[in-house]
Amino acid sequence: MNFRIGFGYDVHPLKKGRDLWIGGIKLEHHSGCDGHSDADVLLHAICDALLGAANLRDIGFHFPNTNPQFKNADSKVLLKEVVKLLKDKGYFIGNIDSTLAMEAPKINPHISAMQKVIAPILEIDEDCVSIKATTNEKLGYVGKEEGVNAYAVALIYKK
Repeated sequence: MNFRIGFGYDVHPLKKGRDLWIGGIKLEHHSGCDGHSDADVLLHAICDALLGAANLRDIGFHFPNTNPQFKNADSKVLLKEVVKLLKDKGYFIGNIDSTLAMEAPKINPHISAMQKVIAPILEIDEDCVSIKATTNEKLGYVGKEEGVNAYAVALIYKK
């Protein structure tokens, strides 16, 4: 089998009045990630990890923020398109390991719901979607609740 690993990273500023979409679910919070699409920082990092593993460039290449078609786009739809791109190249997804860095709201109570949304899109078991959450110990823009970071690693393979 041909195994490949990809790394993804995304960052979005937080803005009052925006919906907070993380891991494909809407969380209650006074601020949301600001971006051209729904700005789901976790799904964007996963997209980049998958695209990188398959040498398919990055999310901005496929879904540019200059294209009005992607204004307020649902990142779950973008992730589905990434999965299609991988399948077109003959790849299957093995697993995802991701980390979200933000001060609030608490993410751990929502991880199971996120896995239930993400796993079917990736066509893998929920157990193959690892989501971890951490704070930035009040340091930097994440610590000051000005922005959110997400990191992801993806394993893909050809049979």
